[in-house]
Amino acid sequence: MRRNASTPNWRKLLRLWALYGRMDLLWVLRDAGNFLMYVGTETIMSVAAVTGMWLVSERFDGIGHWSKLQVLFLLGYGATANGLIEMLFGFNFAYISRKVGRGQLDHLLVQPQPLWLALLTEGFVPFTGAAMLLPGGTLLAWSIHALAIPITPGWLVLLLLSLLASMFVAMGFQYLWGSLAFWAPRSAEEINSSTARLLTELKAFPLDGLSAGLTAGLLTALPVGFVAWYPCRALLGLSPQPWALWVTPLAALLFSMLASLTFNRGLAHYRKTGSQRYLPWGHRS
Repeated sequence: MRRNASTPNWRKLLRLWALYGRMDLLWVLRDAGNFLMYVGTETIMSVAAVTGMWLVSERFDGIGHWSKLQVLFLLGYGATANGLIEMLFGFNFAYISRKVGRGQLDHLLVQPQPLWLALLTEGFVPFTGAAMLLPGGTLLAWSIHALAIPITPGWLVLLLLSLLASMFVAMGFQYLWGSLAFWAPRSAEEINSSTARLLTELKAFPLDGLSAGLTAGLLTALPVGFVAWYPCRALLGLSPQPWALWVTPLAALLFSMLASLTFNRGLAHYRKTGSQRYLPWGHRS
């Protein structure tokens, strides 16, 4: 125990990722039929999610000043960002309102590790969560090749940074709304289902033709523009501002800070009230 207590946090993080990744692999190898059905249906759903916008761009030779290949880059980027969330935050960690509203957060609080470490590791499902990441990454790589984008180490770093920032904007938005379940566990238990649906269904649209007010709303109150449109616009050179590449990481930092503040306030309230979803003998009310 003394040795574990002195282990650096980054080593614990890697060790727990390896543990949960191995458990996910064992689940896959135990029942290949179930896995193929799961991955097959998820892949079909992820392909269907981008097919509509792709067919529109194919029919009209692009959307606005976005060419067909640029639209494919946008679709591949959005699917990849969403796939990263599915892979890193499975088991409802991307839908934190369910964990809080159902009283399942107690299972994390009694563990001998920091809560943030559990939130970052227990949802790691690199095999069962790759259903959207694989087609999204393939589409992104193919569009980069077709667009003949000069691949430099700096551009790859910016692409990775933008993907991580988009993921953290989405997760910050989810945790910001999901924290309502601390105060209203029954009514807010499924609120993250609605907020996630808003982000995933709107992320594939280029937002250039919208009014300034509506665009501002889709970058603030509902930050769907940061999930794909704005960072793709900057990475493809469609934005005239040279600082546009850093806006999405800045938004990720802001949403992460707001989500952390709100979640911690909700957690302080939860420590006083406890779960309202369990009866004394342990059954959910």
